[in-house]
Order: sequence, then structure tokens, then C-alpha cells
Amino acid sequence: MAAVTVRGARVGDAAAMARVHVASWRSTYRGLMPDAVLDDPGFVGRREDFWTAALTDERFARNRCAVAEHEGEVVGIAMSGPAVDDDAEGVQVYVLYLLDGHHGSGGGSALLDAVIDPDARAVLWVADPNPRAQAFYRKHGFAFDGAEQLDGGVRERRMVRQAGRCASVPQMADPAGPAASSPTLDP
Repeated sequence: MAAVTVRGARVGDAAAMARVHVASWRSTYRGLMPDAVLDDPGFVGRREDFWTAALTDERFARNRCAVAEHEGEVVGIAMSGPAVDDDAEGVQVYVLYLLDGHHGSGGGSALLDAVIDPDARAVLWVADPNPRAQAFYRKHGFAFDGAEQLDGGVRERRMVRQAGRCASVPQMADPAGPAASSPTLDP
């Protein structure tokens, strides 16, 4: 299988990014979100509008967007920007999704590195439960900070990575136990 490559997202990627976004939500959040939301026929179109705005609107100028490609097809997406929580500092990972068939390919790590500096302080919200995503983020130096919220009826837990924490830094066990979260939902 050919390698996954990562590059900065372009406006022409918006439709493909929307398809990946919706496919990822459907596989990740089925059972956590109402089927009516995930199966809405207008879902892909709204996500395409979202990505078009994220890539063109001046309000998002400080954000970083990237796509992962495999054999010329977009298979992953990521976006970061300024942290939005009043008590958070640094960069926030808003979106990081990779199609199921590409998990374990290195594409997720490459996407994360494309949207945040490897040693930067960063924050993200991850759906709960989603042990695969939580393990991925722990591997990259993130740890739960105790903050929780409901977003669209989905329980999310906040993970933070301190500046200088790289993937090789061992993480403390999650006090809530081994069950946990998913790729982060966008704001």
C-alpha cells in the first residue's frame, strides 16, 4: 500500500474534506450522536460550506488546515487554531479525522504535526468514549485535565499537552480508567 502524504489544505479540497469529515463522524459517533444528525442528507453539504469558510474566510486566518492523501484521494483532515476556552492557552486542535482504513498508517501523526508544532502547548476536546483516539493523543503527549462538557449531546473530555511534551514522554494513567474518547469535534 502506498504511503499517506500530508499537505496544507486548499479551497479545492473542501468537498473531499467534507466527505471525510462526514464519513469519520458516521463511523466514530454512531451510537453517541442521533442517527438523524449523522444520516441527514444535507450533512455533507453543510460540512463543505464549513470547510470552504475555514479555508477562505478571514475569521479563520490564524487556523492551520491540512489533508492526508493516499493515491491522490483525501483520506484525512485536520485543523487547529487559537485555543477558545477562557482557561486554555496555546493552540487548539479542532478537527483531526482519518478514514478507518488508514488508521495506523502514520497519517494521523503526520496530520497532527502539520497543524501544531510538535513541542507546542496544545489543547483539544475528545468525545467519550473513544479509546482509540484517546490512546493516540496520549501517545502524542496529551493528558486529561479533568474538564468535561456536552457538545451536541456528546460527552467530551479535554486533553492538554504542555509545551515541550513530545510523543516519547510517558503519560500518567487516566484517573477515569481505560475507557475514553474520539477524534475531537470541531467548534
